[in-house]
Amino acid sequence: MPTTNDLPHCTYRDGNLHIDKVGAEELAERFGTPLYVYSATGIRANFTRLSGAFMALKPTLCYALKACGNVSVCRLLAGLGAGMDVVSGGELERAWLSSVDMSKVVFAGVGKTRAEIAAALSGAHSPLKGIVKDVSGRGPEGRGAVGLFNIESEGELRRIAQIAADLRVEASACIRVNPDVDAHTHKYTTTGKSENKFGIAIARAKEVIEAARAHAYLKVRGVHVHLGSPIASPKPYMEAIGVVLAMMDELNAKGAGLDTLNIGGGYGIDYGLATPATPEEFAAGIVPLLAGRVASGLRVFMEPGRCIVGNTGVLLTRVQYVKIGDKKRFVVCDAGMHTLIRPALYQAHHFVWPARTQSPPTRLAPPENAAGLVGTDVVGPVCESSDFLCQDRPLPVVEEGAVLAVFCAGAYGMSMASTYNDHPKPAEVLVDGKQVTLIRPRQELHELVTSELAAVGVA
Repeated sequence: MPTTNDLPHCTYRDGNLHIDKVGAEELAERFGTPLYVYSATGIRANFTRLSGAFMALKPTLCYALKACGNVSVCRLLAGLGAGMDVVSGGELERAWLSSVDMSKVVFAGVGKTRAEIAAALSGAHSPLKGIVKDVSGRGPEGRGAVGLFNIESEGELRRIAQIAADLRVEASACIRVNPDVDAHTHKYTTTGKSENKFGIAIARAKEVIEAARAHAYLKVRGVHVHLGSPIASPKPYMEAIGVVLAMMDELNAKGAGLDTLNIGGGYGIDYGLATPATPEEFAAGIVPLLAGRVASGLRVFMEPGRCIVGNTGVLLTRVQYVKIGDKKRFVVCDAGMHTLIRPALYQAHHFVWPARTQSPPTRLAPPENAAGLVGTDVVGPVCESSDFLCQDRPLPVVEEGAVLAVFCAGAYGMSMASTYNDHPKPAEVLVDGKQVTLIRPRQELHELVTSELAAVGVA
């Protein structure tokens, strides 16, 4: 199904959807639904394309693990040379398990706990010590410190400095600056405005960076800026980079020695409504601002997530009922807001279409020549009116048992899934050509209650 954003890994053949070279209905039958399916071919292609676009900056591309944190996906990316961007202690451990060098891990997030900071500085403080080993059979004890902390507040700076001194481990960091730049995205995914909780205001950040020199075990190496997601144009980043470069120049003139700039991520993908800038177009706006500085020694970090995995994932769901109401037609599926919360949370658009159809689409929209389309709400089983995957969408008539595909569900799908209403989480599958690997088994119902029963002594 080639689209405006080019998805060669999702194609309809004789009316049947294939992810890479495997039929969607075959996967749904084999592994059940709801089911997240990712294309390894697509992940490789997206990472390689982004790397090539920004090659002139020699960036450390730290995959934003929050987009899709499955260890198998992370290992695939680590094998391509990716670093990892993590925002919690749990994600830190997933990064370690992906076999990425810890020097290529960036630890972001506004609420780092003391335990998380200690684990990020020394694997001897990992909560997985003595419990889990990596693929080489080693525990986390000797893994070393993360390459960078993204420091979000003055309180966090003091905490990291104190813990680093206690452990006698140097912590390297960037100060996250809030440049008060509007990324023109959803208000819940905007992070670079002054009213957002992220980062330190420019004026105050200067004082914080200068004051940080007093901490013996904390080295502030640069500045971090991230504006939100999904961002459709390079212009907000061009504006923000200009702001922080001016600040870095001012501080370096005073001897700050800042040699690192983390320009974040958040680049948008085509969901079927509008076409965002391509990686090459983002690079065309950003690279000229930084190429000369890179040649003079500036290190550049990036934190892409959605643009690497977003369009490589498909959520498969099976129709349970077709319900004709007085004013609407509802297709009730086994996937809903507990499986993919983005439509309910962000009013996000995902293209939905049957996995088997006489009207195969050629882009992320109904075919222009499709006949018999009916306005439809595709909804889930959760007891909330916000439980929908799409609303008022022209869709072919489908029957109970049909498999629907929700496209571009690879980012912030499974990573935000819940067990609301006691629905177990879906399975995840990675397809690589004809090879199919179950990378997370479907959660069983008993797993939802066993820990509660054990807590009160019930076998």
